[in-house]
Amino acid sequence: MSSMLSSALRNLPVPSAWAAGALARSFSCSPQFQTAVQPKTKKTLGKTGVKNVVVVEGVRIPFLQSGTSYADLMPHDLARAALQGLLTRTSVPRDVVDYIVYGTVIQEVKTSNVAREAALGAGFSDKTPAHTVTMACISSNQAMTTGVGMIAAGQCDVVVAGGVELMSDVPIRHSRKMRKTMLTLNRAKTLGQKLSLISKIRPDYFAPELPAVAEFSTSETMGHSADRLAAAFGISRLEQDEYALRSHTLAKRAQDEGLLQDVVPFKVPGKDTVTKDNGIRPSSMEQMGKLKPAFVKPHGTVTAANSSFLTDGASAILIMSEEKALAMGYKPKAYLRDFVYVSQDPKDQLLLGPTYATPKVLEKAGLSLSDIDVFEFHEAFAGQILANLKAMDSDWFAQNYMGRKSKVGAPPLDKFNTWGGSLSLGHPFGATGCRLVITAAHRLKKEGGQYGLVAACAAGGQGHAMIVELYPQ
Repeated sequence: MSSMLSSALRNLPVPSAWAAGALARSFSCSPQFQTAVQPKTKKTLGKTGVKNVVVVEGVRIPFLQSGTSYADLMPHDLARAALQGLLTRTSVPRDVVDYIVYGTVIQEVKTSNVAREAALGAGFSDKTPAHTVTMACISSNQAMTTGVGMIAAGQCDVVVAGGVELMSDVPIRHSRKMRKTMLTLNRAKTLGQKLSLISKIRPDYFAPELPAVAEFSTSETMGHSADRLAAAFGISRLEQDEYALRSHTLAKRAQDEGLLQDVVPFKVPGKDTVTKDNGIRPSSMEQMGKLKPAFVKPHGTVTAANSSFLTDGASAILIMSEEKALAMGYKPKAYLRDFVYVSQDPKDQLLLGPTYATPKVLEKAGLSLSDIDVFEFHEAFAGQILANLKAMDSDWFAQNYMGRKSKVGAPPLDKFNTWGGSLSLGHPFGATGCRLVITAAHRLKKEGGQYGLVAACAAGGQGHAMIVELYPQ
């Protein structure tokens, strides 16, 4: 597919000096740095006979580069801190929460149901059910939509969803040969049987299975897939670096302007209180250009500078039925409306989830791309996000790979990730979805919009998209 896409899409129009123009537009006309305006009046997406589900509040502890302040903690410590931050901000009584759902990707063996352990640690009743879901980078998206479904079905009124990832400490296993020997040894009854098993152990048994962010079905890392995707769509190293610089620059400005309202402080035991993300680091094109390819060497275009970094962090979001929220005196931030999940080829189209999910969720909601006021897309790699934008703007790709008559179009950059994205804010795999949703809600209020579109890709060749509607002000 790579060679086919390369030849077919090489001549698709890509603006020259793309990122320079993007930065100029972002800083000169982006509304997020202006005074909030009144939202435009559009139809509401509420449906007859279907409960309205609202976001009351969403928070996250600061997203940090792995190996920094959270390095000595465990995942449930981070999730507990996010839950406590949500409780502090909302003052919601713990016993009102009907259910807790958390997403995660790299599971700590000791706390496989991290939702339950975090909930107990945060002081929730042991009578409050909690479960953990995993769907790669859209794990907290799945946690949220699980909560939406439970509320819509009348099973619950109040759900807390969230996500957590601790890349500072991931499981490293013995080799399978060693594990098998040790399990058999545990069942041996006599000394002779135990000695016999021990005598079969060879030096190579002690070689550990090191962790890798790789696809089981293809044995490729996401970085390799991003590199091939960028090549297939003709995305240059320069464009990727320019986009990454845009992400960091916008994130830094949003941080300095106090727009990242979802961040709550976290007093790390034995250390200082962490108050802000530490991966936002605007650089220069010259410095970024010095970095060598990280995955496909020596000619790849994906580097550490234009990729999301390994991140520790956790998020939590309070979801209610509209009736319950109003009865409790809350003013919701937004409605959670239509959503879709998609799956495609896990090799050549691993990271194209937003391209496939966006037109489907728009059609489901009865909207067009021009109706969307705010776009929040997950940035796994600069090459990945630019390839999605290019694919979305290609009639050829829509017709040949998506079974559609025409393209959906690419989101305008002055509405796209204007407070930064995963490249700069960080990407704790299981926690990013909640950040996208609450950021979309905050941007809608700040910018006077009504509809937001959240989309993300995930390992395994999957994706998610959701429509967020601003709650009437």
